[in-house]
Amino acid sequence: MAEIGFVPPPYPHDRLRELRAAADAVPGGIVDCSVGTPVDPMPDVARRALADATAAATGYPAAIGAPAYREAAAGWISRRFGVAVSPDAVLACIGTKELVASLPRVLSLRDPSRDTVLYPGVAYPTYEMGARLAGLRARPVPLDERWHLDLSRISEADAARALVIWVNEPGNPTGASGGPQHLRAVVDWARERGAIVASDECYAEFTYDGAGAPAAPATVLSAGHDRVLAVHSLSKRSNMAGLRAGFLAGDAALVSYLGEVRKHAGLMTPTPVQAAATAALADDAHVDEQRARYARRRKHAEEALREWGLVHDGGPSTFYLWLRAAGGGEDGWSITRRLAGQGLLVAPGDLYGPDGAAHVRLSLTQTDERLALAFERLAAKERV
Repeated sequence: MAEIGFVPPPYPHDRLRELRAAADAVPGGIVDCSVGTPVDPMPDVARRALADATAAATGYPAAIGAPAYREAAAGWISRRFGVAVSPDAVLACIGTKELVASLPRVLSLRDPSRDTVLYPGVAYPTYEMGARLAGLRARPVPLDERWHLDLSRISEADAARALVIWVNEPGNPTGASGGPQHLRAVVDWARERGAIVASDECYAEFTYDGAGAPAAPATVLSAGHDRVLAVHSLSKRSNMAGLRAGFLAGDAALVSYLGEVRKHAGLMTPTPVQAAATAALADDAHVDEQRARYARRRKHAEEALREWGLVHDGGPSTFYLWLRAAGGGEDGWSITRRLAGQGLLVAPGDLYGPDGAAHVRLSLTQTDERLALAFERLAAKERV
């Protein structure tokens, strides 16, 4: 029998199986804040467009995306970020996880002279996995005290071999936002070394200031399009995670190359999904409501968890809290076990890299009622 080469590691959240069962055994059941799966309503405009487009979806959709979808994406980028993008420089994808996982492989086909993928040292695990699936070197970049990429700590050897450097704005799991200045620094660094910047901006609509008020989001596209790719999703913005709708925008030559490869691979976003995404991108009102909803949940959660000795140690953006023990000395798995005993499941920080070991990530993608139950149980335990 031939030897097996790549052996997939356990999927990060599968490591929570036993703690998930323990949390679910608590009276009232589990409040699962370990995964950022949206639970709030999909906008009516998207649901109507999805239904209306289904009957006519008898043919194959364009792999690059329908003109209307790419135009809607370009229009949203212009409206939200104040940056002009041609619809021809927009590419549809089936959600963004598949794009994140496959992007290094396709870029390495275009430039086989480079073999290294750089990504934040505390980050979404698929950045690393995309490199490994491509047979490339995966190299985490240490973060500074504000949870931003510390470019000064990238070795010259890795920089010379860098094919792509990932940045996440604002960041998952930390909620930190580097803003335009940081993104510009990353782009300048990459251009000087011939690397490509891939910016995961799927949480851009949930950018807040230190007081919890909505703040202007940042995009890597503000630094120009040359050697730059911005990744966006409807999963979080419009609670459409189950439909799998996203897009890529930026360097026209790179987008064109990626589109041609994806045609051959048969990677096509279903026509009704594109119609729903097109409608959702044209509507900002439902996003304003969701942004306010997450801000309210964040405020309540921070207050409740502070009473349990847990403090948010990240930035003010996204719908995640990056928590650590107020007094230190407790690792993420210990915190996770403690909370699971009260029916609340969170994600240990080392699922996002070894440098996250002292933290846990709590997602605010539970209904107000379920979160209230979780915090009531924590408060009751405190009173015992």
